[in-house]
Amino acid sequence: MMDRKQVLLVDGMALLFRGFFATSFRGNFMITKQGIPTNGVYQFMRYFLDAVQTFTPTHVVCCWDMGSKTFRTDMYEGYKANRDAPPVELIPQFDLVKEVVEAFDMPNIGLENFEADDCIGTLARTYAQENDVTILTGDQDILQLVEEHIQVAIMRKGQGNYEVFTNENFYEKKGITPRQVIDLKGLMGDTSDNYPGVKGIGEKTALKLIKEHGTIDELLVNIDSLPKGVQTKIKANLDMLHLSRTLAEIKCDVPVTCELDGALWSYDKEKIQKKFDELEFKNLAKLI
Repeated sequence: MMDRKQVLLVDGMALLFRGFFATSFRGNFMITKQGIPTNGVYQFMRYFLDAVQTFTPTHVVCCWDMGSKTFRTDMYEGYKANRDAPPVELIPQFDLVKEVVEAFDMPNIGLENFEADDCIGTLARTYAQENDVTILTGDQDILQLVEEHIQVAIMRKGQGNYEVFTNENFYEKKGITPRQVIDLKGLMGDTSDNYPGVKGIGEKTALKLIKEHGTIDELLVNIDSLPKGVQTKIKANLDMLHLSRTLAEIKCDVPVTCELDGALWSYDKEKIQKKFDELEFKNLAKLI
């Protein structure tokens, strides 16, 4: 039996946004002498270093969104169209955070026209064939990726607080299987990603339908046995139901690769110290 490596896949944007908003609501932007705000990057590092301590990976890869235009916005103009532009203090931190990740000799992975989720899904499936993968995120969408050798650690309130979803505990926690998360979202839509699913069907009804019928396809085969109100709603929104399901599904076959040899978790302390000094991160140096 070969030794399975422990791979940590980091949802970079999820950590950066979370870190930024956790500190900025108090107006604490941590401005350097050069006038550059660094609060998101600082907090990103705190989350990240805590996760490394918690999950003790042998290899780490960080994935990023590459702008707001993706194949999903091509399919549906409204996709994520409800999102505000990022705060001005966050904008310079997008490049800065990648520089810090590079200082740790960690790969930054992203692919034009796809979301970070698609890169994470593709890499997770590839790595899980011979290794154990933990995905670090705050994003519930990623739960659909849970399977044998892939677990998802959702960050909860407070530092170092994770809810870990595994193949073993998923059903007990959610009452459905990971793959059914996609069909659930097809029915109920997703307000944060701004697609409607079936108008008038909320989470409760959607969950009940998926538990009873398993998939959207099965549901449609048995549509005549559904309550009249539900039938009417589904029939009136069939196209949007199929579209929403497609939008909800993370693509696990995008053309992205990252050799694990280049993602070994080991770093040059001096290189990081230099980067931390440049950003005036005094307290973080103690954590490495």
